Amino acid sequence: MKTIDFYFDIYSPYAYLASHRLAEIVKAHNCKVNYLPIDLKRAKLAAGNTGPANMQIPPKIKYLMQDLARWADRYGIPFGVVPRVMDSNRINKGVFFAIDHGNAADYIREAYAAVWGRGEDMTSDKLLSEIAAKMGWDPMAFLAFIDSSEAEKRYQAVFDDAVKRGVFGVPMYFVDEQMWWGNDRLHFLDEYLEQGS
Repeated sequence: MKTIDFYFDIYSPYAYLASHRLAEIVKAHNCKVNYLPIDLKRAKLAAGNTGPANMQIPPKIKYLMQDLARWADRYGIPFGVVPRVMDSNRINKGVFFAIDHGNAADYIREAYAAVWGRGEDMTSDKLLSEIAAKMGWDPMAFLAFIDSSEAEKRYQAVFDDAVKRGVFGVPMYFVDEQMWWGNDRLHFLDEYLEQGS
Protein backbone atom coordinates (compact mmCIF):
# COMPACT_ATOMS: atom_id res chain seq x y z
CA MET A 1 0.00 0.00 0.00
CA LYS A 2 1.42 3.35 -1.08
CA THR A 3 1.47 6.38 1.24
CA ILE A 4 0.98 9.90 -0.08
CA ASP A 5 2.63 12.67 1.93
CA PHE A 6 0.21 15.56 1.47
CA TYR A 7 1.49 19.04 2.37
CA PHE A 8 -1.30 21.60 2.60
CA ASP A 9 -2.47 24.74 4.36
CA ILE A 10 -6.12 25.53 5.13
CA TYR A 11 -5.13 29.03 3.94
CA SER A 12 -4.77 27.69 0.37
CA PRO A 13 -7.87 27.46 -1.84
CA TYR A 14 -5.97 25.27 -4.29
CA ALA A 15 -5.22 22.82 -1.48
CA TYR A 16 -8.96 22.89 -0.72
CA LEU A 17 -9.66 21.80 -4.28
CA ALA A 18 -6.86 19.23 -4.20
CA SER A 19 -8.06 17.66 -0.95
CA HIS A 20 -11.36 16.82 -2.64
CA ARG A 21 -9.77 15.18 -5.69
CA LEU A 22 -7.08 13.51 -3.61
CA ALA A 23 -9.74 11.68 -1.61
CA GLU A 24 -10.99 10.11 -4.85
CA ILE A 25 -7.47 9.12 -5.91
CA VAL A 26 -6.76 7.57 -2.52
CA LYS A 27 -9.92 5.50 -2.74
CA ALA A 28 -9.20 4.39 -6.32
CA HIS A 29 -5.68 3.21 -5.50
CA ASN A 30 -6.23 2.05 -1.90
CA CYS A 31 -3.57 4.44 -0.58
CA LYS A 32 -2.87 5.94 2.79
CA VAL A 33 -2.38 9.67 3.32
CA ASN A 34 0.08 11.31 5.66
CA TYR A 35 -1.54 14.70 6.34
CA LEU A 36 1.12 17.39 6.79
CA PRO A 37 -0.16 20.91 7.53
CA ILE A 38 2.32 23.76 7.03
CA ASP A 39 2.30 27.55 7.02
CA LEU A 40 2.34 28.34 3.29
CA LYS A 41 3.59 31.90 3.73
CA ARG A 42 6.60 30.70 5.75
CA ALA A 43 7.29 27.89 3.26
CA LYS A 44 7.43 30.37 0.39
CA LEU A 45 9.86 32.59 2.26
CA ALA A 46 12.05 29.63 3.23
CA ALA A 47 12.24 28.69 -0.47
CA GLY A 48 13.27 32.24 -1.43
CA ASN A 49 9.89 33.32 -2.80
CA THR A 50 9.74 36.91 -1.56
CA GLY A 51 7.52 38.30 -4.31
CA PRO A 52 4.20 40.04 -3.70
CA ALA A 53 1.20 38.05 -2.52
CA ASN A 54 -1.47 37.22 -5.10
CA MET A 55 -3.86 39.64 -3.37
CA GLN A 56 -1.40 42.46 -4.20
CA ILE A 57 -1.63 41.78 -7.96
CA PRO A 58 -5.17 42.75 -9.08
CA PRO A 59 -5.10 41.15 -12.57
CA LYS A 60 -3.74 37.90 -11.13
CA ILE A 61 -6.25 37.69 -8.29
CA LYS A 62 -9.07 38.39 -10.75
CA TYR A 63 -7.93 35.45 -12.87
CA LEU A 64 -7.34 33.19 -9.86
CA MET A 65 -10.87 33.74 -8.58
CA GLN A 66 -12.25 32.66 -11.98
CA ASP A 67 -9.90 29.68 -12.06
CA LEU A 68 -10.86 28.58 -8.56
CA ALA A 69 -14.56 28.83 -9.41
CA ARG A 70 -14.04 26.73 -12.55
CA TRP A 71 -12.22 23.99 -10.62
CA ALA A 72 -14.82 24.01 -7.84
CA ASP A 73 -17.54 23.67 -10.47
CA ARG A 74 -15.69 20.78 -12.11
CA TYR A 75 -15.38 19.00 -8.75
CA GLY A 76 -18.94 19.82 -7.75
CA ILE A 77 -17.92 21.51 -4.51
CA PRO A 78 -18.84 24.96 -3.17
CA PHE A 79 -16.51 27.91 -3.43
CA GLY A 80 -17.69 30.78 -1.27
CA VAL A 81 -16.55 34.23 -0.35
CA VAL A 82 -12.81 34.62 0.27
CA PRO A 83 -12.22 34.64 4.04
CA ARG A 84 -11.36 38.07 5.41
CA VAL A 85 -8.88 36.65 7.95
CA MET A 86 -6.08 34.54 6.52
CA ASP A 87 -4.22 33.23 9.60
CA SER A 88 -4.51 29.45 9.38
CA ASN A 89 -2.01 28.39 12.04
CA ARG A 90 -4.51 27.36 14.73
CA ILE A 91 -6.89 25.54 12.36
CA ASN A 92 -3.85 23.83 10.80
CA LYS A 93 -2.64 22.67 14.22
CA GLY A 94 -6.05 21.07 14.71
CA VAL A 95 -4.98 18.47 12.15
CA PHE A 96 -2.69 16.91 14.78
CA PHE A 97 -5.60 16.58 17.22
CA ALA A 98 -7.58 14.95 14.41
CA ILE A 99 -4.73 12.57 13.61
CA ASP A 100 -4.55 11.55 17.26
CA HIS A 101 -8.30 10.84 17.17
CA GLY A 102 -8.16 8.89 13.90
CA ASN A 103 -10.20 11.21 11.70
CA ALA A 104 -7.86 13.67 10.01
CA ALA A 105 -9.59 13.44 6.61
CA ASP A 106 -12.97 14.33 8.13
CA TYR A 107 -11.53 17.27 10.06
CA ILE A 108 -9.77 18.66 6.99
CA ARG A 109 -12.95 18.30 4.93
CA GLU A 110 -14.98 20.17 7.58
CA ALA A 111 -12.32 22.88 7.95
CA TYR A 112 -12.09 23.46 4.20
CA ALA A 113 -15.87 23.46 3.77
CA ALA A 114 -16.19 26.16 6.42
CA VAL A 115 -13.31 28.33 5.21
CA TRP A 116 -13.46 28.06 1.41
CA GLY A 117 -16.95 26.67 0.94
CA ARG A 118 -18.67 29.24 3.16
CA GLY A 119 -16.02 31.94 3.70
CA GLU A 120 -16.00 31.65 7.49
CA ASP A 121 -13.33 33.10 9.82
CA MET A 122 -10.71 30.38 10.30
CA THR A 123 -9.37 32.07 13.46
CA SER A 124 -12.72 32.17 15.25
CA ASP A 125 -13.02 30.16 18.46
CA LYS A 126 -16.71 29.83 17.62
CA LEU A 127 -15.99 28.16 14.27
CA LEU A 128 -13.21 26.00 15.69
CA SER A 129 -15.50 24.87 18.52
CA GLU A 130 -18.28 24.08 16.03
CA ILE A 131 -15.93 21.94 13.94
CA ALA A 132 -14.72 20.14 17.07
CA ALA A 133 -18.30 19.45 18.15
CA LYS A 134 -19.13 18.09 14.68
CA MET A 135 -16.19 15.74 15.04
CA GLY A 136 -17.51 14.52 18.40
CA TRP A 137 -14.70 16.13 20.40
CA ASP A 138 -14.78 18.30 23.51
CA PRO A 139 -14.43 21.82 22.03
CA MET A 140 -12.56 23.13 25.09
CA ALA A 141 -10.03 20.29 24.90
CA PHE A 142 -9.59 20.97 21.19
CA LEU A 143 -9.01 24.72 21.71
CA ALA A 144 -6.57 24.00 24.52
CA PHE A 145 -4.63 21.63 22.28
CA ILE A 146 -4.27 23.98 19.29
CA ASP A 147 -2.88 26.67 21.61
CA SER A 148 -0.50 24.26 23.33
CA SER A 149 3.26 23.97 23.09
CA GLU A 150 2.82 20.36 21.95
CA ALA A 151 0.81 21.46 18.90
CA GLU A 152 3.35 24.18 18.12
CA LYS A 153 6.23 21.71 18.41
CA ARG A 154 4.58 19.24 16.04
CA TYR A 155 3.67 22.00 13.58
CA GLN A 156 7.26 23.27 13.58
CA ALA A 157 8.65 19.76 13.09
CA VAL A 158 6.47 19.21 10.00
CA PHE A 159 7.55 22.60 8.66
CA ASP A 160 11.26 21.89 9.21
CA ASP A 161 10.95 18.55 7.43
CA ALA A 162 9.04 20.20 4.56
CA VAL A 163 11.82 22.73 4.04
CA LYS A 164 14.42 19.93 4.00
CA ARG A 165 12.41 18.12 1.34
CA GLY A 166 12.16 21.21 -0.85
CA VAL A 167 8.49 22.03 -0.29
CA PHE A 168 7.99 25.51 -1.74
CA GLY A 169 4.20 25.63 -2.01
CA VAL A 170 0.97 23.74 -1.50
CA PRO A 171 -0.74 21.51 -2.33
CA MET A 172 2.27 19.24 -2.66
CA TYR A 173 2.41 15.45 -2.70
CA PHE A 174 5.23 12.96 -2.32
CA VAL A 175 5.16 9.25 -3.14
CA ASP A 176 8.42 7.26 -3.25
CA GLU A 177 10.23 10.62 -3.04
CA GLN A 178 8.60 11.72 -6.30
CA MET A 179 7.12 15.23 -5.95
CA TRP A 180 4.07 16.86 -7.54
CA TRP A 181 2.82 20.40 -6.89
CA GLY A 182 -0.61 21.85 -7.49
CA ASN A 183 -4.22 20.85 -7.86
CA ASP A 184 -3.69 20.72 -11.62
CA ARG A 185 -0.93 18.07 -11.32
CA LEU A 186 -3.05 15.45 -9.61
CA HIS A 187 -3.54 13.56 -12.87
CA PHE A 188 0.23 12.85 -12.87
CA LEU A 189 0.00 11.50 -9.33
CA ASP A 190 -2.99 9.40 -10.36
CA GLU A 191 -1.04 7.99 -13.34
CA TYR A 192 2.00 7.24 -11.18
CA LEU A 193 -0.10 5.28 -8.71
CA GLU A 194 -1.83 3.45 -11.57
CA GLN A 195 1.51 2.36 -13.01
CA GLY A 196 2.68 1.15 -9.61
CA SER A 197 -0.45 -0.87 -8.81
